[in-house]
Amino acid sequence: MQKWHHIFHKSTGLSPYVWVVFYILPFYFIFRSSSTYEVVSGIIMIALFFICYVLSFVSKGWVVYFWTSVQIAVSITMTLLFGYVYFALFLAFFIGNIQNRIGFFTLYSIHLLTTIVTINYGLLSRNPVFITQLPFVLVSMIAVVLLPVTTYNRNNQDKLQGQLEDANKRISELVKLEERQRIARDLHDTLGQKLSLIGLKSDLAGKLISKNPAQAQSEINDVRQTARSALKEVREMVTQMRGIRLEEELVRIRELLKAAEIDFSLEGEPKLTNTSLITENVLSMCIKEAVTNVVKHSKAEACCISIEPSRTDLTIKVRDNGAGTPGDHLYFKGHGLQGMRERLEFVNGCMDIVRDGGTTIVIKVPNVFKQSEQEASI
Repeated sequence: MQKWHHIFHKSTGLSPYVWVVFYILPFYFIFRSSSTYEVVSGIIMIALFFICYVLSFVSKGWVVYFWTSVQIAVSITMTLLFGYVYFALFLAFFIGNIQNRIGFFTLYSIHLLTTIVTINYGLLSRNPVFITQLPFVLVSMIAVVLLPVTTYNRNNQDKLQGQLEDANKRISELVKLEERQRIARDLHDTLGQKLSLIGLKSDLAGKLISKNPAQAQSEINDVRQTARSALKEVREMVTQMRGIRLEEELVRIRELLKAAEIDFSLEGEPKLTNTSLITENVLSMCIKEAVTNVVKHSKAEACCISIEPSRTDLTIKVRDNGAGTPGDHLYFKGHGLQGMRERLEFVNGCMDIVRDGGTTIVIKVPNVFKQSEQEASI
């Protein structure tokens, strides 16, 4: 069971102030009675109901059903003696929070049946209290029917969502593990044999250098050629382990902003020619985080990404015309900005935030000119 203070659940659709009214309202009903005995017994039943209500939230196992049964009995008594039917709303919400399927349907059926019977009894006996508050009684009856089912389904949905997130995290970890194992296998297959060959030929060249210098020179040449071949294969393998290209990320960003009904514009050429793959990967992740913040927090109507390369560095600006987040709260980790700074520091980049009729995130990284194929083969 949930804790007792969860009676103020955010998703119930009922404000806590409404619940406070229901806390106070039973006293109005019992103080209308002229009998001191009824007033005292009413106060005792109200206290008993709320004590059981709290205990039912903090208890576990069969004890929950005992306290709930006591509440149902108090609710029936209050309805029959004082015409106060609104304890049924508390019970309806609580029963919806029961996670056991059989327990939920059992208590739901009992509560629904007893509420219908007591309300009909009050109407048939022409209880003046029931007649005067008939519209509210009917609304309460509808709530008794719908609120437990709605709460129960919402809790199940939240539970399934949590399980889905855990499963996705597990899948992500398994994917990372598999990728590490694949990289380890590739490195072993690529370098293991060649490094062993280099070691053997180096030992042989050391033995031959005094006996047969020409043969030793030939072995050293083989070592040099094997080392170059291994280096080329490693470069090819690293190239195949490609990260996120900026062009590809901008396609996803365009779709995200379109789904959020935010106008998107791009300034500059997204195909980067003088930026290393790891830097481009970091830039793609940072821009993705910046646009996610625009969608979640800015309330913007338009977003513009500008790409401004120069000989020494590359500047990317993510501008929006939204309200932004005032004050220093913008720098909180919750918005992912701290993570962006840490990623950019890894590639000697930096980030700045400008607020002027919106928010502009300025990302700057140094340009690293790629080697030509001739230089790479040396």
